[in-house]
Amino acid sequence: MRRIFALLIASLLLTACGKEPFYQEQAYVFGTIVEVSIYGEEEAKAHQGAAAVMTEFQRLHDMLHAWQPSALSSVNAAIANGRTHAASPELVSLLQDAEAFSVQSEGRFNPAIGSLIQAWGFQSDTFQPVLPDEKKIAALLKANPQMTNLFYQPPAAGATEEQVGSKNPAVMIDLGGYAKGYALDRAVELLQAQGISNALINIGGNVIAMGTHGKRPWHIGIMHPRKPGAIATLELQDGEAVGTSGDYQRFFELDGKRYCHLLDPRSGQPVQDVQAVTVLARGERAGLLSDVTSKPIFIAGASGWRAAVRNMHQSDALLIDAEGKVHLTESMHKRLKFTDEKTVTSIEP
Repeated sequence: MRRIFALLIASLLLTACGKEPFYQEQAYVFGTIVEVSIYGEEEAKAHQGAAAVMTEFQRLHDMLHAWQPSALSSVNAAIANGRTHAASPELVSLLQDAEAFSVQSEGRFNPAIGSLIQAWGFQSDTFQPVLPDEKKIAALLKANPQMTNLFYQPPAAGATEEQVGSKNPAVMIDLGGYAKGYALDRAVELLQAQGISNALINIGGNVIAMGTHGKRPWHIGIMHPRKPGAIATLELQDGEAVGTSGDYQRFFELDGKRYCHLLDPRSGQPVQDVQAVTVLARGERAGLLSDVTSKPIFIAGASGWRAAVRNMHQSDALLIDAEGKVHLTESMHKRLKFTDEKTVTSIEP
């Protein structure tokens, strides 16, 4: 129940205003609840727009799933067997874009570590509180899978799709830290193409705003990582997106210690000194930026998060450390309203 509450926190803060049309639709995609809220459109038009978004989300889910049959898992299988595999222009573009972010993040964002994620049991719809084999983790770290290990070849004779491969068989691509953000931006494109200007799209706490909710901005909450409800709220302006990475989203506990799905590629271990990171992004590809950049900031930890924010060219971010203290940039502090005035914060320029 608490998990569902966490996923829906943004929608719970939405309220219809007057008698203006307000339409909401939910589905379960990307392993989480997704929600599209549309303001100021007749129901038929809003339904058509929301349906187009949900169809696109399912298409992306089917293309990018890391361990169930998909275009991406087929590429991974080929790499593991020393072969190349055909990939659509869209998938090639996504892989190359993810590689660029990986380089920018100095390897903290590294979608090539799917084998590590699998070894920890997080490439599963359900996972058990079991530690992985230390020798397997050590072997994967030694193999050092990187997005830069990928190579691309021209289409085979008579074909139209490029071939993707890697000389490093340890490469297993998992775009779980990328796909939701990309999907948010695609949703905006689809709704705009249908003449819809005012909407809020929420993918399990990754949220992007279009226009306004009537005469006011869209109002959302940032989930408290240890308590039900929001730790803070903010108003999202047109084109802004919020992405949160937290140790409460996918984790298990063993002997009183929490192990989350967010792994440090350098150690092969779950990050331990951070509860959550939230990034507020704006402008072109805001959805993608809010999603991708939260990961290297989380992995940088309480001591390195501020440098990581600058390295990822962001300005509005917060990090909640293991003790529950909120570290945030000055610009992010100006945007938030904390639900508890006693929340311990540290503004770090």
